[in-house]
Amino acid sequence: MMKTAEQLIQNAKSRIQEVSVNELFEAMQNHKTILIDVREPDEFQAAAIDRAVNYPRGVLEMRIHQHPLASHHCDTQQALEHLKDQPIYLICGTGGRSALATDTLQNMGFTQVKSVQGGYQAWLEQGYPVEK
Repeated sequence: MMKTAEQLIQNAKSRIQEVSVNELFEAMQNHKTILIDVREPDEFQAAAIDRAVNYPRGVLEMRIHQHPLASHHCDTQQALEHLKDQPIYLICGTGGRSALATDTLQNMGFTQVKSVQGGYQAWLEQGYPVEK
């Protein structure tokens, strides 16, 4: 049976933890919070949340070990182990891509990864700051 993108997203959401933009805003008060924006580069370049790192969903699994908080490790496995239990927040435009990406990172072994419900659009609607 074929599945729609929405069905895939709903399946992923049943297996992951979602947080509100309010929870993300509170978490961002800690300057060590990891926020990964999985939108496409052109979306990210137009405007983004301060300190977010852009790893589009299509390359997230191949690039997460390059995150600045893990880049001092010599090899990919060490970098992944360093990030494995860190709180990681994923955000996209409206919450679908970040839900799918969160599910994928959980499958890779990440234990504290969360998807931001409503995504960047919800962040804007709450009036939280962005960098242009």
